[in-house]
Amino acid sequence: MPDPKNTSGQVRGDTEPRGPDTQPETDAERRRRRAQFLRELGEAKALRDRVQPRRARAARMRQAMRMRTFRW
Repeated sequence: MPDPKNTSGQVRGDTEPRGPDTQPETDAERRRRRAQFLRELGEAKALRDRVQPRRARAARMRQAMRMRTFRW
């Protein structure tokens, strides 16, 4: 869910844009940002499936067909 107070377009938790004079981000920071992104992506997909059930069902059927026709 986007933060209503955050109008800068930046991701929550990242208050300063990284410039050339700042330290490179650590692996932990990168994993934390990636985990946050994947959580929000999952929420967005779930919301889209709820508001567009016909399209979501068609997408599930296409995915099932791809899996049935996949050759190992």
